[in-house]
Amino acid sequence: MKHTHYKSNYCKLCGYKTTMKDIDGVPRQYCENCEFVDFIDPKVVVVAIVANEKDELLLIKRNIEPALGQWAFPSGYVDSREAVEDAVVRETKEETNLDIAVKKLIGVYSNTGNPIILIVYSATKTGGNLLPGPESQQVRWFKLDDLPKLPFPHDNQIIDDWSRLH
Repeated sequence: MKHTHYKSNYCKLCGYKTTMKDIDGVPRQYCENCEFVDFIDPKVVVVAIVANEKDELLLIKRNIEPALGQWAFPSGYVDSREAVEDAVVRETKEETNLDIAVKKLIGVYSNTGNPIILIVYSATKTGGNLLPGPESQQVRWFKLDDLPKLPFPHDNQIIDDWSRLH
């Protein structure tokens, strides 16, 4: 996923102009006025691996970047003060119109240099009719051996982990 952090040239605490300063070997925004160091927090993304009674997996054809027009698992950012389990239910509903029940944690994934942490859950459909939301061009079920090429770095590992834990 593309880096989505906003960089400001002003201190979040006092509004004074910041400069870049080497802090523990990493360039960080620093405020000389109040000595605040801006440590950029990672963004948390939830991913739903939803299987139906035929063991088909739910994918969306993305209507947004990154990976516009490509098939992917339902996913999205966790909102401030939102539980990750609630976020995966919300994102799946927004993108597929399905209600889901979270079953188990599949794994947590990250890459050095990328401020994204993926938290992946398996889930089952509990209601709703399959319809694309604003962030989805299409939604459909795929057999495990007929999945399209998936766009994100951890997708193959996620499928392997889901298969092992399923």
